[in-house]
Amino acid sequence: MTDLPAEHRLDSTLDLMGEGYLYIGNRCQTHASPIFRARILFENTLCLRGAEAAKLFYNTETCRRAGAAPMRLQKTLFGVGGVQGLDDEAHRHRKAMFMDLMSPEGIDALVNRVNTEWQRALTRWETMAEVHLFKECQFILCRAVCAWAGVPLPEADLERRTHQLAAMIDGAGAVGPRHWQARRSRDDAENWIGKLVEKVRRTPEDYEESREQSALIRFSLHRDEHGELLPIRVVAVEILNVLRPTLAVSRYMVFIAHALHCWPETRPDVDDDDAIHRFVQEVRRYYPFFPVAAARLRHDVEWQGYTLPGGTRLLLDLYGTNHDPDGWEAPETFDPERFRHREVDAWQLIPQGGGDHHVNHRCPGEWITIRLMEETIRRLDAMHWTVPEQDLAIDLSEIPALPDSGMILREVHPRHE
Repeated sequence: MTDLPAEHRLDSTLDLMGEGYLYIGNRCQTHASPIFRARILFENTLCLRGAEAAKLFYNTETCRRAGAAPMRLQKTLFGVGGVQGLDDEAHRHRKAMFMDLMSPEGIDALVNRVNTEWQRALTRWETMAEVHLFKECQFILCRAVCAWAGVPLPEADLERRTHQLAAMIDGAGAVGPRHWQARRSRDDAENWIGKLVEKVRRTPEDYEESREQSALIRFSLHRDEHGELLPIRVVAVEILNVLRPTLAVSRYMVFIAHALHCWPETRPDVDDDDAIHRFVQEVRRYYPFFPVAAARLRHDVEWQGYTLPGGTRLLLDLYGTNHDPDGWEAPETFDPERFRHREVDAWQLIPQGGGDHHVNHRCPGEWITIRLMEETIRRLDAMHWTVPEQDLAIDLSEIPALPDSGMILREVHPRHE
């Protein structure tokens, strides 16, 4: 460890919070190294970026997730006992429960629900002087994913539940009131979903024939690798791990509108599916989403000429890997054409994790994210909208980041009658 580049500070947590998405990348540049050591939350931590770092990080024989994520993230973003903190057979078995939802038919069903909500929203937007795109997309996604997951959502509860899911994301890395709001929202949401799970389990025979139809029923009746039903609280956590990440796609929806406005020359032809896909991949690469992922080394590892001690926490820079100059030409330039003749590498484009979806801790909802983003381009193209003067800057010191205005649109109406 003594030969590793290091930050010689008592603790660098405040630096990380102050620089946000850029912290690890800045230090890698300073140290001219893809890895350095720092004290984060008063614990020795190895910070890494780049494709080779991702291969190390997602090697299940080398790294584990148990005990890696700080408890403050488990209490807000992930939930305690969720799939993100599992390893080996327990992880593979639980992950399969999520992957079962990702059939082409299942993804199509969610996309269709979201498109229905887009049309419903557009009818209302025509009567509004201004549309706050971020908030409106959250409502669209909350309605759609709850219906898709089999979670009842009365219209009177829409705003409350949307805000709860949003708070878990917005306050996960914060301190003070935002963090405590995220914790309260997590507790309330787990209680809400837990009551629905209890209802399913009271009369499971009523749901056996329809268990394939929704996440609520599937997860409530799912049995772990030992043949046991999951604790009700854990089922609630995992159902929220379907709802919350889907709501997070609202950020990518805003980033698409932002990119279309800022770089109109890159606007894809909506009749060209490949062009749309390239645009989506560049949005995912260029814009900030989740900043880092955490793991722990199972044992001592030799890597890049260094000895990395077992038990050490790793922080993989997801944003920095997507902007790594060793892996991307002109990484700070928004250029969808970079994907015209380039295969998407499982270790270089990692906004939602790297490696294999079935084996590694790569988001099972990544395919849904891509489909919903592609549909967002088509929906925005079918609308007339203008962008009034506003603050469209994206502050990368803020986690999660978003244009300060949330992307305000005006004069919204269908482009084609």
